[in-house]
Amino acid sequence: MAPAEPNSGGSASAGATKEQPPVKAPAKDSKKKDEKKDEDLSEEDLALKEQLELYVERVQDTDPGLQKVALESMRQEIRTATSSMTSVPKPLKFLRPHYGTLQAHYEKMSDSDLKKLLADILSVLALTMSPEGKCESLKYRLLGSDGDIGSWGHEYVRNLAGEISQEYSKRQSEDAPIDDLMDLVVQIVAFHMKHNAEPEAVDLLMEVEDLDLLVEHVDSANNKRTCLYLTSSAKYLPGPDDMLVLDIAHSIYMKFEEYPRALQIALYLDNLQYVKELFQRCKDPLKRRQFCFILARHGVSFELDESIIAEDEEREALQELINNTKLNEGYLTLARDIEVMEPKSPEDIYKAHLIEGRGSGGGTVDSARQNLAATFVNAFVNAGFGQDKLMTVPSEASSGGSSSSWLFKNKEHGKASAAASLGMILLWDVDSGLAQLDKYFHSTDTHVISGALLGVGIVNCNVQNDCDPALALLAEYVDKEDASIKIGAIMGLGLAYAGSQNEQVRSILMPLLLDGRSSVDVIAFAAIALGLVYVGSCNEDVAQNIVLALMERSESELGDPLARFLPLGLGLLFLGKQESVEATAEVSRTFNEKIRKHCDMTLLSCAYAGTGNVLKVQHFLGQCAQHLEKGESYQGPAVLGIAMVAMAEELGLEMAIRSLEHLLQYGEQNIRRAVPLALGLLCISNPKVNVMDTLSRLSHDTDSEVAMAAMISLGLIGAGTNNARIAGMLRNLSSYYYKDASLLFCVRIAQGLVHLGKGLLTLSPYHSERFLMSPTALAGLVVMLHACLDMKAIILGKYHYVLYFLVLAMQPRMLLTVDENLKPLSVPVRVGQAVDVVGQAGRPKTITGFQTHSTPVLLAAGDRAELATEKYIPLSPILEGFVILKENPDYKEES
Repeated sequence: MAPAEPNSGGSASAGATKEQPPVKAPAKDSKKKDEKKDEDLSEEDLALKEQLELYVERVQDTDPGLQKVALESMRQEIRTATSSMTSVPKPLKFLRPHYGTLQAHYEKMSDSDLKKLLADILSVLALTMSPEGKCESLKYRLLGSDGDIGSWGHEYVRNLAGEISQEYSKRQSEDAPIDDLMDLVVQIVAFHMKHNAEPEAVDLLMEVEDLDLLVEHVDSANNKRTCLYLTSSAKYLPGPDDMLVLDIAHSIYMKFEEYPRALQIALYLDNLQYVKELFQRCKDPLKRRQFCFILARHGVSFELDESIIAEDEEREALQELINNTKLNEGYLTLARDIEVMEPKSPEDIYKAHLIEGRGSGGGTVDSARQNLAATFVNAFVNAGFGQDKLMTVPSEASSGGSSSSWLFKNKEHGKASAAASLGMILLWDVDSGLAQLDKYFHSTDTHVISGALLGVGIVNCNVQNDCDPALALLAEYVDKEDASIKIGAIMGLGLAYAGSQNEQVRSILMPLLLDGRSSVDVIAFAAIALGLVYVGSCNEDVAQNIVLALMERSESELGDPLARFLPLGLGLLFLGKQESVEATAEVSRTFNEKIRKHCDMTLLSCAYAGTGNVLKVQHFLGQCAQHLEKGESYQGPAVLGIAMVAMAEELGLEMAIRSLEHLLQYGEQNIRRAVPLALGLLCISNPKVNVMDTLSRLSHDTDSEVAMAAMISLGLIGAGTNNARIAGMLRNLSSYYYKDASLLFCVRIAQGLVHLGKGLLTLSPYHSERFLMSPTALAGLVVMLHACLDMKAIILGKYHYVLYFLVLAMQPRMLLTVDENLKPLSVPVRVGQAVDVVGQAGRPKTITGFQTHSTPVLLAAGDRAELATEKYIPLSPILEGFVILKENPDYKEES
């Protein structure tokens, strides 16, 4: 590449010399140009030009002494000029016409130190002169002396690195030796790492497939930037390279004792062995506590044993933190601080008085469907607060509005959801939750008992308890005759033990799968529950049993909407595990053709969920392009698959939103029904304006299924954000659809979701600055969305309690700072939009447009917090959830 010379006359000759390979002596017409050019040069430049031309002649002299002086002087001139690289350095510019001459002379010289010296100079000249794809700079570098390459300047080193990667791939294809290249690579990497060009060093090592070299060259000054680049680039690499890159980052973090970051990578790789090593290597009890908070947030079941922590007392205290026992306490601390403890009724959410005209007065009629909607709204809004205005009202209330009376305002299966909603209100508070649910176990109504069982599961969701109350309570009910009680107990177990891989739960649920007398719905929920308990574990045993259950179903049973939960349960076992699903996918191709494609799509979408794998997204888009006969259902899971795979990183997410727009325009009806749900998953708890507008448009669609899906998705993208714009849209929809009970039900559910936990909760499965994805949270969302693919049969039928699967993804979107005794500690923090600073020079600001608050604070999607005081040091580099602060010993109060 030849940047144009500063003077206009020179650019023509530069072009001429670049286009045609230089001849030994400059041609005549270029001489004329040279004369014209000489007139434009200043005296200084002219002197330099003549000086250099003299050197070129001297180099060709027969006297080695003269040659040496000339080469030395030429080298000196070039080196002093290449130190800054804003335009082509003058010596390189003036020596360009002589490149061919020097090349020819080099070929004639006999081997000596002088020849190597000339090779060095030719290597630098080749920087601007070598023809495309010839790698001459590298060729002469390898023939030259082994001196320090950095002395020729940055641009030269970068150019060499580029040529090395070309040469490397060429030699790999020819099976030629690469040792000489690798020696150069070591020099270049050392140079880059010294000069703050970590991304370039990493790129070069990725090209030559030798990232292990990196660990030796990283030091305490550049390890964070290097690892940040590694972890960010991992998202864009094909497997298995991405895992390899993260492995290197993990070893660098461990080397420099950046333990919380190392823990995150271990969780991303799903490598519990790394987690174990971390606890063994880090002896600081406070840091260990912080690790436990991170593990609890990720929803990992991790048993500390004596080999990890010898002290009984410390081990128990840490295990309690991993079991997430502090979650309820922290959440209520946040609620008190923000002053939202006051329970809200569904009417407070509907705000019917703000709607003009028709439909506003219709709220007084008690219909079972409306009461059921109110039950869900009440459960979502007061989730985790322990009190509400419908279920936990003391029974001696004068108005007679006791909890039992609300329960019986619901019909049959509605009572199940109502009883379970009590579990949601007492979310994460195991002791008082079980105490309050106890009264329902003595009921004679099977639906109430079923709901109470589900409530027990909900209370225990995302928190584990040493004495396993859920297992003790629910196990005996699984064998009851009544199907609704069975389902309550099964779903309760699935929620309470999601991700725990608990053997006892497996032994209780497995027999149900192959029990010929069980109805399809019981088998479907058993498959989902097993999928949740063993989420992402690739457990062969469970997989085989679900496959058998699928094979034994008759054609008519496979037509049941709930039968689709069987492939989903199977898919959850492989959530995010990529290739591990291949064997099972092969088996699924032998199924009844009614469910074969559906199963294939579901398995693939789960296996590649959260990986950002572009090829899989293309595969799903290809499936959606086909126009089908009626009755085919597999395109729904394919559309959801696009969202599940692409939600991994921002770029893919934006592209997926655009692709889904196209599907809306050209897709068949069954695809259009799934698109709103896919959009809901992509922007979960993150209301992007363009998606909001699309969903608002779809909520008035002529196809009621599309409209319902769009309304539920409006709830999902606004979940827990209290977004005023979405709340307004839903209020308008509630008056628009006031005559249609089913559509109104969906509007109400969405209203409940937008105000989830009074705006303190999020449904996003991502945490730790969008780096980690909690598998159980994603599993809960996916089950709920698959249920929404057939709204009429499931959500609007008698299985509306599948909405409670969302509880798996509910997490407080808070930053709660605690002191060394884990008591809340209020400190000032800056909260602003996170800025991507990967590979930027210096120490760029990581947040923009910040405001300063004192903790505890709420974090919206895309927000990042940093401490605004030097008085404390956070033990986790990422300020989210529970963060332990220790006092900074070097801090001095400003007088």
